Amino acid sequence: MHDITELDRRGIPGIAVVTEAFRDGAAAQTKALGLNAGIHWVSHPIQNRTEEELERLAKASIEGILALIIEQS
Repeated sequence: MHDITELDRRGIPGIAVVTEAFRDGAAAQTKALGLNAGIHWVSHPIQNRTEEELERLAKASIEGILALIIEQS
């Protein structure tokens, strides 16, 4: 969230991509940082996925991510 906060302060549109397992933590951190960040949620976990699984996840997420970025700008 700190990266998105810095982008926001610089006037650069951006969003966070966060796994579902971190919904509560992301909400608490954005509130603490005073940030109204766009967040795209993906299924958890990420670290043990194969390259093919990550590619499918990215392809399934790209439209939602771009829509949030446009919304933030």
